[in-house]
Amino acid sequence: MAISPTVGGPMDDVDRRTSSLSGLTDAEAREFHGIFVMSFAIFTVIAIIAHILAWWWRSWIPGLGGYKTSLLDGLHVHGVHVIHGVQVAMTHVLPALT
Repeated sequence: MAISPTVGGPMDDVDRRTSSLSGLTDAEAREFHGIFVMSFAIFTVIAIIAHILAWWWRSWIPGLGGYKTSLLDGLHVHGVHVIHGVQVAMTHVLPALT
């Protein structure tokens, strides 16, 4: 004599899982959807902020004069200041120490 599953028992859950293409129950699908939507919203906000910061740093539509600066231009200016500071220190501080 075969034992039939009761309503709401483990076999009922298996039947609901096989009726969906994803294999998720309705509650699991809703939970996954909520996580997916929240993750997508956070990613979109981060991407928008990154694009705004990139636009402020250097717009990707150049003006009439084109792009006037590059990353290396700023590096060169700071490098010149550092080298000048070292030269000043060498000429003024080292003779005083000897």
